[in-house]
Amino acid sequence: MKIAVIGAKGLPPKQGGIEHHCAELYTRIAAQGHAVDLFGRSSYTAGSWLEHYDFQGVRVISLPGGNLRGIDAFITSALGAISAIGKKYDIVHFHALGPSLFTCLPKIATSAKVVVTCHGLDWQRAKWGSFSTRLIQMGEKTAVRFAHKLIVVSNVLQSYFWQTYGVRTVYIPNAPANYGESNPNFTYGTQLSLQRKRYILFLGRLVPEKRPDLLVEAFCDLKPLGWKLLLVGSVSDTKSFTAKLLERVAKNRDIVLAGELQGTRLWEIVRGAGLFVLPSDVEGLPLAMLEAMREGIPVLASDIPPHKQLINDEQGMFFETGNLDSLIRSLDWAISHPQLLAAMAQNAQRNVQLNYTWNYITANNLRLYETLHIAPQGDSRYNEVWR
Repeated sequence: MKIAVIGAKGLPPKQGGIEHHCAELYTRIAAQGHAVDLFGRSSYTAGSWLEHYDFQGVRVISLPGGNLRGIDAFITSALGAISAIGKKYDIVHFHALGPSLFTCLPKIATSAKVVVTCHGLDWQRAKWGSFSTRLIQMGEKTAVRFAHKLIVVSNVLQSYFWQTYGVRTVYIPNAPANYGESNPNFTYGTQLSLQRKRYILFLGRLVPEKRPDLLVEAFCDLKPLGWKLLLVGSVSDTKSFTAKLLERVAKNRDIVLAGELQGTRLWEIVRGAGLFVLPSDVEGLPLAMLEAMREGIPVLASDIPPHKQLINDEQGMFFETGNLDSLIRSLDWAISHPQLLAAMAQNAQRNVQLNYTWNYITANNLRLYETLHIAPQGDSRYNEVWR
């Protein structure tokens, strides 16, 4: 099959769950003999317009996105959809709701089957202004109308689309990225003045909906003796929020801001953590949390439904979303009960190993592609319930 991918910034992945998702999925699909073109953003790939290169069998094609905050993704996605019209693709796969605003183009102008993966309800994210939020909501409605099939990464999203639109979606979860060998001497962690298993890790973009500010406040109030808080992640389009967060961090020597990490440094830092905390208000199915679980790191998370899908009370801990006192109590308990927390982490690790693998995800995406490819529109196979 010949597959076009629209909505990712590019490859190799530098930041963002969608880029890591596409890197894991489409390199495996390409390795099975399928042709995959991924339309990326030139500002991310550092390539000229329509310049292309190979990433582990995936052809990455650079398109301009402009420099307008919040609009560049839409521009690149529109150009990707237009470019896909001129080529005979079997599948055109859009990732995220914003880019899905242009699903109508390949649906109307080509014989390709259109697939959309919803990684989360992006219009809920605080970084978007009112105009961008409306565009994303329009993308959601357009995806429901024009996609031949809609994939969701969590049971919560599956319920949302059924209750809101009466649409049956395909549930295919995310999986953690594969880690390689990291420095056994913990050299980079030592450079950051960290001690193994004596720091709390936040891993994610420093944006309002992920609530790093709540975690910082809880850590400052608790003042756990001998522990540090490490924030790993890039800033986003929320300058005022980031400025206030950095100002608070600068006042506490036990809080370390590492910025965005990749490769061996990231793997070393995740494996050395004593506790992984994800205090988000909004998530799809968080890859960072899956990675921590797969590495056997104890997890404390807000009690939003996507987190409850990943762990239960025997696999990790929850606190009440947005509640500072609840987070402080949970942090205090976790730090004081390392043996119980380690047992939970082992249970969570087994859960990931059994239920969240890229081979499973790749097989299910390909099964969906092949069913759509061979079935004429209107065939009953379109309404198959996928599990």
